[in-house]
Order: sequence, then structure tokens, then C-alpha cells
Amino acid sequence: MFIQTEPTPNPNSLKFLPGRTVLAEGTADFRSPEGAIISPLAQSLFAVDGVTGVYLGADFITITKTDAKEWLTLKPPVLSAIMNHFMSGKAVVDGATDAAHSEDDSEIASQIRELLDTRIRPAVAQDGGDITFERFEDGVVYLHMKGSCAGCPSSTATLKSGIENMLRHYIPEVQEVRAAS
Repeated sequence: MFIQTEPTPNPNSLKFLPGRTVLAEGTADFRSPEGAIISPLAQSLFAVDGVTGVYLGADFITITKTDAKEWLTLKPPVLSAIMNHFMSGKAVVDGATDAAHSEDDSEIASQIRELLDTRIRPAVAQDGGDITFERFEDGVVYLHMKGSCAGCPSSTATLKSGIENMLRHYIPEVQEVRAAS
């Protein structure tokens, strides 16, 4: 098994491409070992000293590390954990991943989701991250930053300069974009 790696804009996150499907549907974002109880793969990765976050996408895994560790020493045990997991035949996630779209979305929320899904999320996924819609309220769009986007130094610029400008262009009701807390 050959696993490729790609840098992300976040220096503490690295994208791992195992060359196979990671999640057939949805995504999964784990920020702690306790939260990773439903994912044997994420549990294995959190067992590597220095791993602080695991994000699972369709065909990639983004690992976030602590500042105290260097990728030079962290990469080999992470690669080993990924390879061992896929060779074991265990499920990546036991249970459901992120929910799809809510059926009672307003028309504006549906338009926002459509733009996110077709124009923004594919570009962000190339950098090992994801941005998901939380809600639209009083002209403000609240989004969750995941994977390499969470804690990335350029995430605020991405939200304000890129996503906010695009949403405001296509949907006049949008006045601002904020990171959901």
C-alpha cells in the first residue's frame, strides 16, 4: 500500500492520501481521543504521540499535530497506523458520519449549501479540510472549519475574502460569514 502526503496551508496539518476510499459518505472530524470512540482508524491515529486532530474525508485523512512535534518524526508512525488499519479490514467509522442537508432548510440556506457544496468545499478539500454550514441567521452565515482549516492561520482570510465575497455576490441576503463556535 502506497500512501501519498500533501502539505496543507496549515503547517500543523498534513493530508494523507491512501489511494482508496476512506469514507463513502459524509465526513468525520475528531478533535480528541474521547470523541474518536466510533472510529477505529481515528483511535489508532490518536495513539500516535503528538496527534491532536483527525479529519476523515472521502479519499483522504488530515492529521493535525501539536506544535511540539515535527512532521519528520511524526509522519512514519502516522503512515504505519493508517497502513495497519486498512490492512486489518476494520471499519473506518462505526456508525453515521456528518448529517447531510436538513430537509427543513430555508430557500436561502439551500442556496448557501449548494454554493458551498459545488464551489467551495471541493477547493477546500484539496487542502485537506472542509467547511460545513451550521445556520443562516439575521444575514449572517455560520460555518464550521474542519480538518486542516480548523486552526489554520489563513482560515479567517478564507472566510472573509473568499467565502463571504462569493456568498454575498450570489445571495444578496448574506451580509457576513462567521466561524461557528
